Amino acid sequence: MSSTQPPKVAVLQFPGSNCESETVQALTIVGLQAEIFRWNRPALLLESYDAYIVPGGFAYEDRVRAGVIAAKEPLLDVLSQEAEKGKPVLGICNGAQILLETGLLPGLKPGNIEMALAHNYITFRKHVVRRGHHCGWVNLRSEVHENRTPFTRTLRKGDIVPITVSHGEGRFTSNDEDVLHSLEEQQLILWRYCNDEGEIEEGLPTNPNGSFSNIAGICNPKGNVAALMPHPERAFFLRQVPTTWYGPWGERRRKEIGNSDAWSVPGPGYAIFESLANYLTSE
Repeated sequence: MSSTQPPKVAVLQFPGSNCESETVQALTIVGLQAEIFRWNRPALLLESYDAYIVPGGFAYEDRVRAGVIAAKEPLLDVLSQEAEKGKPVLGICNGAQILLETGLLPGLKPGNIEMALAHNYITFRKHVVRRGHHCGWVNLRSEVHENRTPFTRTLRKGDIVPITVSHGEGRFTSNDEDVLHSLEEQQLILWRYCNDEGEIEEGLPTNPNGSFSNIAGICNPKGNVAALMPHPERAFFLRQVPTTWYGPWGERRRKEIGNSDAWSVPGPGYAIFESLANYLTSE
């Protein structure tokens, strides 16, 4: 890695992406050199970057199903090759859907589609209350040791991270019981939806989509490729945390009400981008 230039991160943009600018801003603030890499650029130019983020949105209007068309783009062939070399790749929301559709995740048999991010199946007290898009704040519990992936280095196992969700197809699931078993066995589950005390509960308000085992994010066995359904870039600043939120982050937010000097204090989502910066600059 060059000692004079920050590591370069490509934020892939497809028609319908809508979180690329916020993602670039977050990466830049933590000290990385980030830029939007549009779908119609020569795919081989991706090789010059040190890491990659596929951001949220509605690539190709989520036609057929979320992420499936973008997964067929030439960019994803090159991205897969770079991931094989060990470079970090993170898919956020729609980006997570795209990575599962490429077969990069969970990556037990790379190139095979082993899991889906299916339509939300929203329950309350074991009754289906609705399906479809859900937007709001949730809690995530970090499930792995900080060195498991480039995106968890500043999070301790058991940390609770408040964050936003906004999706209609976010339910991690699979028809293959062996795949579901391997998620636990190989420590591929990075984050789970939890309540304010860090407990795993089914249904609303804890689990916003009916995801298997409350899964919010996973990685591949090597740990360099990860998918996260919630949006860390939308919880990057403390000012984005609701003033009514419970726990330490809510207390911090309320203490800074009216304090303009705290406008850019890091929020809970900062840790994920900071982790990537920590990883890339220590290589």
